[in-house]
Amino acid sequence: MIDPHGIKMHRITVIGAGFAGLTAIRQYRKLSKDVEITLVSPRDELHYLPGIIWIPSGLRKRDDLVVPLGNYFKRMKVVFHQGSVTGLSEDGRTVQTDTGEVSNDGLIIASGGRFIKKLPGIEHAITPCEGIDAAEKIRDRLNEMNSGTIAVGFAGNPNEPSAMRGGPMFEFLFGTDTLLRKQGRRDKFKLVFFSPAPKPGNRLGPKAVESLLKEMKQRNIETHLGHKMKGFEQNKVKTEGGEFDADLIMFMPGMTGNTWFDNSPLPRSDGGLIKANRHCKVESMERVYVAGDSGSYPGPDWMPKQAHMADLQAKAAAKNLAGELNGTSTDATFKVELICIVDSNDKGILVSRTEQKNLMLPGSIVFHWMKRGFEWWYLRQYR
Repeated sequence: MIDPHGIKMHRITVIGAGFAGLTAIRQYRKLSKDVEITLVSPRDELHYLPGIIWIPSGLRKRDDLVVPLGNYFKRMKVVFHQGSVTGLSEDGRTVQTDTGEVSNDGLIIASGGRFIKKLPGIEHAITPCEGIDAAEKIRDRLNEMNSGTIAVGFAGNPNEPSAMRGGPMFEFLFGTDTLLRKQGRRDKFKLVFFSPAPKPGNRLGPKAVESLLKEMKQRNIETHLGHKMKGFEQNKVKTEGGEFDADLIMFMPGMTGNTWFDNSPLPRSDGGLIKANRHCKVESMERVYVAGDSGSYPGPDWMPKQAHMADLQAKAAAKNLAGELNGTSTDATFKVELICIVDSNDKGILVSRTEQKNLMLPGSIVFHWMKRGFEWWYLRQYR
């Protein structure tokens, strides 16, 4: 593209309208006003998934968590290409979609991950982090039920230790318990937490594991831990350590790469994600970067797949791509940092972890309101 002064403008393509993609755009615009940025995504909306934990209780509704991005695109001067990515050319310069091709001089991949749905009968479980529809389904099922057993659990990707999302499952577990107690019908339900990990939540740190298991005991939540998953039936959870009945199953499997990665030259980790270095540059490719859940990065095995981490990676990716295109520095990295509030609808446990320290503060209503306040603060930049 040529600007009004006859100077060639670089064309940047960003894949994905989630946290990493939108942060990459904002960061790139801080660095350069004179680039053409195209965002490729099936929808021009941000779905704020951290807030779906409050949908079953009614604290949040769909409209609270869906942010139309038209205003943001206008402010950032973004060209929106609506479509689903189907592949990538060998040199990375052409993104193939079901609505046409998009050419670029530099690419940032922020298309998220995909949940592994290989366990037999997994269709009988609801995967909450698949989106707002899933959270609404949980809400409706809870409203329909008068009694029964509710099973909540998660697993990982054995070939990619960081490719799991366990934190939200603790929130759905504790939030469901809180909701049933407030409704005065907790005594009619049995809650069971299950995971193949003997110490679930270990990625949050040893203090967090102890605190979470203690919280379950105090809430009279049964546990089924340390047994490899075998599958599900319509009303049953099956593991190598036995099986148990469940009327409602919420389960978060491990994550892997998007299906379109298979139709690309992108190098893959053993777990199916895109191999990148600590600068978020995709290995063996020029001017191609990755941020967020799509990537496999060097670092500790507890490196989180969460919005905060995606934002940090996106900033590094944007800085380094700009540097590569402009012939300047490409040494930006990201801090490996886990920050989360495990919320239970009326209080929250604060957990923080870096490579130097691990902090866990017990449940408090203050942290619940901090989480709600952060949501407002974060989303306003996209409204």
